[in-house]
Amino acid sequence: MLLEGLTQDFRFAIRQLRKNPIFAVTAVFTLALGLCATIAIYAFVDAALIRPLPYSNPSRLVGVFETVAMFPRSNLSYADYLDWKRLNRVFSSLAAYRGGGFTLTMPAGAQRAPGARVSADFFRTLGVDPVLGRDFVSGEDQPNAPRTVILSYAAWQTRYGGKPDVLGRTVILNGGPATIVGVLPSAFHFAPVGSPEFWTTLQPAGPCEARRSCHNMYGLARLRDDVSVETAAANMISIARDLERQYPDSNRGQGAAVVPLADVVVGNVRPVLTILLGGAALLLLVGSVNVASLLLVRSEARRREIAVRRALGASASRIARQFVAEALVLVLAATALGIVTSVWAAAVLSRLIPADTMARLPYLADLTLNVRMLFFSGALAALTVALLAITPALRLRPSSGRDDLSEGTRGSAGREWRRLGSKLVIAELVIAMVLLVGAGLLGRSLYELLHVDIGMHAEHVSMIGLDPPDSRYSTNPRIVALARDIVKRVEALPGVVSAGISSTPPVIGGNTMWIRVIGQPYHGEHNEVLYREVSPAYFTTLEARLLRGRYFTEQDDASKPPVVIVNRALARRYFGAEDPVGSHIDYAPTSSQPPMEVVGVVDDIKEGALDAPTQPTMYVAFDQDPTNGFAVFVRAAGPDRSLVPALASAIHEIDPEIATFGGRTMNEIINDSQAAYQRRVSAIVVGAFASVAWLLGVLGIYGVIAYSVSRRTREIGVRMALGAQRGAVYALVLGEAGRLIGAGIVIGALVSVAGAAFMRGLLFGVRAWDPFTIGGIAGALTASALLASYLPARRAASVSPIEALRVE
Repeated sequence: MLLEGLTQDFRFAIRQLRKNPIFAVTAVFTLALGLCATIAIYAFVDAALIRPLPYSNPSRLVGVFETVAMFPRSNLSYADYLDWKRLNRVFSSLAAYRGGGFTLTMPAGAQRAPGARVSADFFRTLGVDPVLGRDFVSGEDQPNAPRTVILSYAAWQTRYGGKPDVLGRTVILNGGPATIVGVLPSAFHFAPVGSPEFWTTLQPAGPCEARRSCHNMYGLARLRDDVSVETAAANMISIARDLERQYPDSNRGQGAAVVPLADVVVGNVRPVLTILLGGAALLLLVGSVNVASLLLVRSEARRREIAVRRALGASASRIARQFVAEALVLVLAATALGIVTSVWAAAVLSRLIPADTMARLPYLADLTLNVRMLFFSGALAALTVALLAITPALRLRPSSGRDDLSEGTRGSAGREWRRLGSKLVIAELVIAMVLLVGAGLLGRSLYELLHVDIGMHAEHVSMIGLDPPDSRYSTNPRIVALARDIVKRVEALPGVVSAGISSTPPVIGGNTMWIRVIGQPYHGEHNEVLYREVSPAYFTTLEARLLRGRYFTEQDDASKPPVVIVNRALARRYFGAEDPVGSHIDYAPTSSQPPMEVVGVVDDIKEGALDAPTQPTMYVAFDQDPTNGFAVFVRAAGPDRSLVPALASAIHEIDPEIATFGGRTMNEIINDSQAAYQRRVSAIVVGAFASVAWLLGVLGIYGVIAYSVSRRTREIGVRMALGAQRGAVYALVLGEAGRLIGAGIVIGALVSVAGAAFMRGLLFGVRAWDPFTIGGIAGALTASALLASYLPARRAASVSPIEALRVE
């Protein structure tokens, strides 16, 4: 009997929806929109935060860092890494890694290939075995060991056609041969180094590894079975203190940090995804409330029918089951549509991610539908069914049957419906207000970020990186000669105004150095500053502002005493109100070269993240201290993007063995930076959610007022027959709407301020309780809601008293 009753309920629900196709389509589409958005965002959350990392027992893996004042998670020096590996009592293994690329020599010429360098036990620490060939063996990360390389699965497929005979082949990386010994699994990724194609051993052959003060690698460890992250951190901090006492010159002020690897992999993505998932959930909620309002209107239209059923003996549970069946049919159709469209929506959202950013987020490359997403969709559907079924069922009180029969011929709006319907509208307006304020704050943050003073004029500036082969450019004179040839060749290109060189592009970060100011007290402290090698025309190419002194010139070469230019932040921190020009700076704690004379002070250029304070920065003359890899910057007289291919061609004309990479304009570098990208995506997606929520909220207030007017037609006619003017009718209808709108806006503003506190980490240059944003959105939402209410008010004011009295 129960099964037969349920079957009848579903058949009846389907018949009812078929009789009202406009309502059915509207309800299904509205619910599917919210479900699609929520499931699509959950696909990213699942890939980044829930899906297990593709390693053996990933919960036991941690990232190991040194800590200094400037960088809470700093890289390690090779000597410290060896001591930590030897002295710790909490790790079953401790490996090292660092990112970066290689110059891959191919028959067609040299090209830049993403790569990483790791210690021999890196993959064993992760618990990852190659699908083809072998892992690195102990000793292959020693200075004189033969060079071996392991391919990523993607590189094996794209570069070698997936052929098994790839093992044993020789590949030329950075001018030297390396033997391919293995291929990694297709599901493997390690986000901290991006998406490398070639993995080689980290052989300590460079000058940096010989100095304990030079930090160029990161640590990866597997905890022992009985050790927690907190215990491991305490042990490493103790070791760091011992090393600080043992090596005060190089390790002063350096601590240690141990972080779960999942946090290292996810990085700064977690808060963005949390905000987006919250916004999608609010959109689903406002859509569900909107459909609940429609169902409530339908239940009002059917109240006589329900009252008759009650009078004939139908129980409240039997009638409530009909509401559940109708809600279930709607939600099942919407869920199916939402799941199908969410796959498409996730693909569209993933295409919003720039290629460079996606390379740092390899775990987002596979957003396929899985069991967790289906369970999540089912949970959303169950909650939505509960909301839609409860709303009309709230009217099924024991006495409602007699009341509904008695109100059957009354021209006033039902009091119960007005109370419940008004609450639903207020809820819609509150949610719309929260989403609109969130989108407004994120949009203003993006605007403030992109208009922050970066100390230069980025328009018409292009940049390209290059990596000369070490075998041919290993001495300073040859590197300087190459740099001058490149600048001369590039400046001869049509449309080029000037060209300069820097070891690191702005807005990216880079290397740091320890300094001391000659003549000031020094007690071994680490005065850490950013460090750049730049050519004479670098500052003029960027149109940076010279505050004091001079720029570098062609005469500042290796035959002259070393010179340095500092930024305003360095001058302010280490010289105070004094003029630093003419002072001398030396590398700390010791240096074999003469102190550098400060010859100029430039205004602060954003050499790090756009949303981070500008750090003290020193610029040394490239011709006096060149580096093998550098970037060329070009200022053009016209559109800058068209210059990028010409830059690569000009460099390859000088030497085809030089690998070029990263050709972009400065505006692209700024717009695609992590700080700008996070806020742009958040503002776009939350803004889209807010727009839909605003539309649903306005439609909700229109529906409530319009239905209320339709139920009060006779009452309004009586009022007008007794002398009420059109203005009084307008005041009656708009007054009711104004009370609902006012309540929704006020509550929404308060909730918005509380909600904005949760995304404070993404706000820049704007407060969570920004009155301009909240006031502007409140005014716009109020105006649009009143406009929606004006239409039924106008209809009510035009009612003919005679026709109104004939309504029933």
